[in-house]
Amino acid sequence: MAINILIADDHGVLRAGLVALLNYETGFEVVGEAENSEEALRLASENHPDLILMDLNMPEMGGIEATRRIRKSLPNVRVLILTLYEDVDLVHEAIQAGADGYILKRAAKTELISAIQTVMRGDLYVHPAMMRALLSEPEPETKPSAALAEPLTPREVDVLRLIVRGYTNSQIAEILSLSVRTVEYHRANLTGKLNLHSRVDLIRYAAENGIT
Repeated sequence: MAINILIADDHGVLRAGLVALLNYETGFEVVGEAENSEEALRLASENHPDLILMDLNMPEMGGIEATRRIRKSLPNVRVLILTLYEDVDLVHEAIQAGADGYILKRAAKTELISAIQTVMRGDLYVHPAMMRALLSEPEPETKPSAALAEPLTPREVDVLRLIVRGYTNSQIAEILSLSVRTVEYHRANLTGKLNLHSRVDLIRYAAENGIT
């Protein structure tokens, strides 16, 4: 079954290029185009796409607020931010608003396809350049130290390692020969111990502690 995609961008030439690119690829179908945030909200409500490619800098309310409203009204719709802005703060804002991914417009076609596939299987996608910037950020002073008081078990480390690599709970269960429920249990334990709940934070923690 094809992934139905809504493109929200105020540049007509770019929209046309994305439509041609995605409709050419097997397994993708563009079901709508929006040139501003209000239109994106309306078309999302009418067409119920599987995924929205959302520009940040659009007329009306802007891409981040549109993402927040779409995820509130249509929680099953994935939102992949496609933007020019290489700004770590915007990555944080987009993720907090409910975006499933953040990719730059200079990305290659193969990366865009990969990003769409990644978010559609329930994982977070961040453009490699932005991920490096996120991982190089200084730690906030309020970073919790619960992990030091209660270390992760070997199995929790195994689960964390696979989360960081982008595997879903079902894939982790298969790799570790566990039930999905058991993986969910270990995942809840490790995020509770670390008090880190986003994949970006878990990736940073793993990199700092040599968990690869």
